[in-house]
Amino acid sequence: MKTRFLTLAGALALAALLGSANAQAAPAVGFVYVGAKTDGGYNQAQDAGRQYVQGHVPGVKTNFLENVPENAQVTQAMERMIGAGDTIIFATSYGYLPYALEVAKKYPKVTFMHCGGAKLAPNLGTYFADMFEAMYLSGIAAGKAAPDGKIGFVAAHPIPQILQDINAIELGARSVNPKATVTVVYTGAWNDPSKDVAAVNTLVDQGVSVVGMHVDSPIPVIEAARKRGVKVIGYHFDDMRFDPKGWLTGGTWNWGPIMAQTIREVQAGTWKSQAIYGNLKSGATQLAPFGPSVDPATRKLILDKEKAIEQGRLQVWAGPLYAQDGKLLVPAGSVLPRAQVDAMNFFVQGVVGSLK
Repeated sequence: MKTRFLTLAGALALAALLGSANAQAAPAVGFVYVGAKTDGGYNQAQDAGRQYVQGHVPGVKTNFLENVPENAQVTQAMERMIGAGDTIIFATSYGYLPYALEVAKKYPKVTFMHCGGAKLAPNLGTYFADMFEAMYLSGIAAGKAAPDGKIGFVAAHPIPQILQDINAIELGARSVNPKATVTVVYTGAWNDPSKDVAAVNTLVDQGVSVVGMHVDSPIPVIEAARKRGVKVIGYHFDDMRFDPKGWLTGGTWNWGPIMAQTIREVQAGTWKSQAIYGNLKSGATQLAPFGPSVDPATRKLILDKEKAIEQGRLQVWAGPLYAQDGKLLVPAGSVLPRAQVDAMNFFVQGVVGSLK
């Protein structure tokens, strides 16, 4: 009896200790956004991930700072969060990377995750996903919807991720419309509604009948396209409500599971710095709902192609792949190497515009 009592007492003490440890292990997590969390785009998709974390990681506490520019202010924002007790920081914007690396060096016990970065540190990892797969599928919808094959694209900057999207749309469109072209206009800003609207008007004046985009908030582009009576493919977030009639489909992010898994690994002590890549198969990217103008045959074609991508039977960057000037980039039977996809610095044949 005495031995049993001691065992029970020890078990109770251990349970209390574990309960205390678990309470301490429930982290406070900070999220830094370059724009508003209600932008209907990049930042709202990141905040949807934060809300997923809040609902799927027991005991977690999250907070956020929005409209933090890609300069020294993000350093101040992250240090403020750390000072308030955050032990995990999601630095969500592309231009935050150099600042996150410096802050990570200063606070080695804090875990940092950066979205889309190409550099790692012992306590800083990155996460991103292959949105170009969903853009290829969206390109099929655009190619079908553009009778003359003219598609326009509003781009913030000529960085690899945006070039991937532009090229993927062109390849998807040409798979159903050999005359398809994608004309690119750069705004030079992630979030400048007046420039976004001006870019749409420029493209429509040049005769495009479908517009896509890669800027932080797609809403100004979608609304401008609606006013000009052209179709639209979305990006970042499901924004069909802003133009139900003109909406075709698009690509959306689903960051929540990656974020939640990262937090669980930090809690368990198993987290390691790495570059995480998701895709359609993993669910990190998703095809947005179809608009009413996408006919049943096109929907079936796109969904069949989506399944082929997920099963590895369709590769977006499979040869023959030609550059904008007609030079063969990838021969038939080969696929563009992953390193060249990540560092993409070219346009494929059919894209109209410069790389600067």
